[in-house]
Amino acid sequence: MELILWIIAVILVVAGIFQLFKGKLLWGIVLIIVGLLVGPGGVSIFT
Repeated sequence: MELILWIIAVILVVAGIFQLFKGKLLWGIVLIIVGLLVGPGGVSIFT
């Protein structure tokens, strides 16, 4: 379960960074924040 959450978190953060480079600042920040919540935060919540 932890590995799956970390993979999802990495994908979200990378997608957020790509959105920032495309100029979609708000969407990029949202994706990065959700990725950080799913990764370290999600792992600590679910375990």
